[in-house]
Amino acid sequence: MKKILFSLLLLLSTVVYAQSESPIKINASVDTEGAELTLKFVAEIEPGWHLYSTGLADGGPTSATVTFETLEGAEVVGALTPGAGEIEIDDPIFEMKVKYFENSATLTQKLKLLGGDYRLQGYLRYGACNDENCLPPTTYEFDIKGAYGGATATSDKTAETAAVAVADGFSSNLLWKPVVEELNAYQSVGAESASRSLWLTFLLGFGGGLLALLTPCVWPIIPMTVSFFLKRSGNRGKALREAALYGLSIVVIYLTLGLAVTAIFGASALNALSTNAVFNVFFFLLLLLFGASFLGGFELTLPSSWTNKVDSKASNTTGLLSIFLMAFTLSLVSFSCTGPIIGFLLVEVSTSGSLFGPAIGMLGFALALALPFTLFALFPSMLKQVPRSGGWMNVVKVTLGFIELAFALKFLSVADLAYGWGILDREVFLALWIVLFTMLGLYLLNIIKFPHDNPDERTTSVPRFFVALFSLAFAVYMIPGLWGAPCKAVSAFAPPMWTQDFNLAGGDVHAQFNDYEEGMAYARRNGKPVLLDFTGYGCVNCRKMESAVWTDAKVSDMLHNDYVLITLFVDDKTALPETVTVMEQGVERKLRTVGDKWSYLQRCKFGANAQPFYVPVDNDGMPLAGSYSYDENVEAYVKFLKQGLQNYKK
Repeated sequence: MKKILFSLLLLLSTVVYAQSESPIKINASVDTEGAELTLKFVAEIEPGWHLYSTGLADGGPTSATVTFETLEGAEVVGALTPGAGEIEIDDPIFEMKVKYFENSATLTQKLKLLGGDYRLQGYLRYGACNDENCLPPTTYEFDIKGAYGGATATSDKTAETAAVAVADGFSSNLLWKPVVEELNAYQSVGAESASRSLWLTFLLGFGGGLLALLTPCVWPIIPMTVSFFLKRSGNRGKALREAALYGLSIVVIYLTLGLAVTAIFGASALNALSTNAVFNVFFFLLLLLFGASFLGGFELTLPSSWTNKVDSKASNTTGLLSIFLMAFTLSLVSFSCTGPIIGFLLVEVSTSGSLFGPAIGMLGFALALALPFTLFALFPSMLKQVPRSGGWMNVVKVTLGFIELAFALKFLSVADLAYGWGILDREVFLALWIVLFTMLGLYLLNIIKFPHDNPDERTTSVPRFFVALFSLAFAVYMIPGLWGAPCKAVSAFAPPMWTQDFNLAGGDVHAQFNDYEEGMAYARRNGKPVLLDFTGYGCVNCRKMESAVWTDAKVSDMLHNDYVLITLFVDDKTALPETVTVMEQGVERKLRTVGDKWSYLQRCKFGANAQPFYVPVDNDGMPLAGSYSYDENVEAYVKFLKQGLQNYKK
């Protein structure tokens, strides 16, 4: 199980297409000799990248294949054949032999000409990776025409010309005209939210580390470890230095884990994961697994041979290496308790889209986990005052299990919204949270028992009582949400209000249009400015803005009466009637879904790629004020809307 989970995490990056220039450049050409035609693909590969060859086994990387969608005047002979320079290795990740090319590659396909004009139209599909991340299965399209016996063939030029022609369908439209410079002339609001987000990520990690300290896998180890350092050195100063190095080693270990996640995924991949349905379902199942483990269903443990081997190395070495190996042993021994917490933290911060999120989160976690080892070494008398190990630590584990289950539903909700399954509307989500937090309250009052609990325990401690009180009160707080109450405390996690089937409250703001061109045409006919809302189903801060800012009476009135609100979901998976080809930064891209289209609009017109992103525009698509990102300051948002109105009237 652990091996499978690790492999899946390593392969997460293979489904994300970085929004930058492709590291693989391919050109197609043809050579003819009599009735034999050779279709040749020549690839230029950037240093550090490799392009996978043909005929790889199932379960491995993407093999290079060629597909003909139109084949006139010719027939295929044999299979796609790799040229010279192919490298073959035993790949430890895929656990199989793989073949690939570095620097350059040549792939050829033989065809037989049947006489007269011919046309070869289709695509080359390939996979490519570097040491940090991978491209998704990528296609290079070609459309080659010629005649047997005379006419010349056209290769990638034809495909490129067609792509530009389609892209001009957008660029020639005034509404799609880039306005980055005009937008930058105004002052935007919310740019500082990124730094605030990193602080929140650090605090989330620090809180997770404090919770990990209270689990039965970590808490009993603290006094044992500190006492070991004090007795081993016989010198309090040396013991303090060793304990500090021990704590520093813990920080290095977990910080390295956070950096590894960023290195594997890459910046654009982290952003894409936040709305990818497949991996939101994967995260849902992962947190479901962690939650069941904390409730006592089973233990998630690493192989004992790992722990024994590292512990043996620590015993046989001295100095800094010995201390580091001891810290690594702690990480392995405590995995059954810290693993689910770390897993939740990495899932949460990875899908936030922040490049430094995983590293910052793990830094906070490690500092909290390492702090008591250094603190108690500095003040050993405090060890006598800390609570002893006992059943209370299992209570902490079970409580965390309920929380993991609650947050698992958030990731299922993202996938449900992106693909329109309709299985987790707002009232269903709230009903499940109400049940979970009610059961948590009953558990803390000793009404519900789990496998590791003491069946004879009848009394409830004062801390448990207050936590149970909070949990039950929180469940009661959410009950009116079943009839449409805003429940702002959970708005960042619950599905948006428009998914609610039964809403007695009203007052929520609905977009008049979810299509850019239709909304702009309506605004022109009615002489109103437009507020463009670039959002996402998986965007937590978008839900916060809608709940905390849009529900304000002044904001709601302006959005209903003064503006035409157009909401564009950049992660909408609805397929476009036909695939649209565009050229972006010199790279040909395919827009296959509605979300692809709106994401491209945000990037090419406004030079932005993050959500929420609000910008008021006139009837020609020109900005009326700066953009507005995540900032729950209602007065600032009202000022932002008023500036757009004033400039529209001018």
